[in-house]
Amino acid sequence: MTIEVVALFAILFALLACGVWIGLTLALTATLLLAMFRSIPLDKLLPQYAWNILTTQELLALPLFILMGELLFRTRLSRSLFQGLAPWAGLLPGRLLHVNVIGCTIFAAISGSSAATTQVIGRMSLNELTRRGYSRDIAIGSLAGAGTLGFLIPPSNIMIIYGVLGDVSILKLFTAGVLPGFLLAATFMAWVMLHTTLKPAMVPETEAKLSQVPWSERFAALKDLAPALFLIACVLGSMYGGLATPSEAAAVGVLGAALVAWAQGAMSQQVIRDVLIGSVVTCSMIALIVLGASILGNAAAFLGIPQAVAAFVKGLGLSPFMLIVVLVIFYLVLGCFLDGFSMIVMTLPIVLPIVKGAGFDEVWFGVFLVLAVEMAQITPPVGFNLFVIQGLTDDGLGYIARVTMPYLMIMIGFVLLLTLWPGIVTVLPRVLYG
Repeated sequence: MTIEVVALFAILFALLACGVWIGLTLALTATLLLAMFRSIPLDKLLPQYAWNILTTQELLALPLFILMGELLFRTRLSRSLFQGLAPWAGLLPGRLLHVNVIGCTIFAAISGSSAATTQVIGRMSLNELTRRGYSRDIAIGSLAGAGTLGFLIPPSNIMIIYGVLGDVSILKLFTAGVLPGFLLAATFMAWVMLHTTLKPAMVPETEAKLSQVPWSERFAALKDLAPALFLIACVLGSMYGGLATPSEAAAVGVLGAALVAWAQGAMSQQVIRDVLIGSVVTCSMIALIVLGASILGNAAAFLGIPQAVAAFVKGLGLSPFMLIVVLVIFYLVLGCFLDGFSMIVMTLPIVLPIVKGAGFDEVWFGVFLVLAVEMAQITPPVGFNLFVIQGLTDDGLGYIARVTMPYLMIMIGFVLLLTLWPGIVTVLPRVLYG
């Protein structure tokens, strides 16, 4: 199998180096491999692959969540979240810096997208924090780190893709992401409190008055969280309440987002046009990548490549923990050159059989992969969250990456923690679904 493995990586990286779209690269690599090493009717096989993957029922949730995200991006939800959270965040060391983390956590439970979470929360919070005199370093770093929660806390676009390609229950994946997602958010908040306690100059002295806001004002501010809580109830409430499947919950979420946009006066004809065009462009791009990944995965399995690589890794005699350490390093390096979405679809056909052979639960590995993608979101030079923040602030990528580094280190440590105690991930799915 050595020649097939070498041919796979040679063709793959040659096409990527030529600038070919990732979806076409995956499909062309698979087609060339099958043409070189197997005599099969590709003109019949490839259309069948395409039909099977693009008509998968579970994939229906993805365009609906994308549509919901496009709608919410054009509402005043970020302003509502800031106004509702600010009086409560003022009670904690670090003051309004916690709005970044809590706001991203709440929006992550609505959108399913890391980039959308970073963009929506950052559009309001960064300007407000810098205007009040907070340190730019920690304001930008906490936003970049917390913005990655959009992939971990359900609903998650990345989890849908993993569930479809890995044939794993999407509902179990969503459930498995809840506890790690909130624990990671709490860890980010703990770091903000520790960092600002050690360096008090990061928070302006004038913000101390936020801890003295009357409780009546704090409770009155909760009404500004109503739109976000309404959308969370629409999506997660309908899904975990047994009223809707993930796909149906996505449709409920789109309806809820449309109602919020209408109530906030953001449903003009131009907005509807922009939402539809943005959704079609994004969905088309993702569909091409998923199709290419499916074709490559089937071709690799047909040629026995995953089994050959798995046998090689098994021959190295790595313990399960060291295997995860190697995969963390592998995905960190890969994240410097590829976006997280491409990382999953390119590596899953080969990596999933290896980790299953090592005894890891496939739902647990789905959460691990999401965390690996989150780390890729904030690793230069291709970290997508870094680009989003650069667009908001005009700061250099090197500076943004530097102030985000503590949150990357926290995520690496968190992955190793989940490896040592996998029950953090699997306890909720096991309790709810057996």
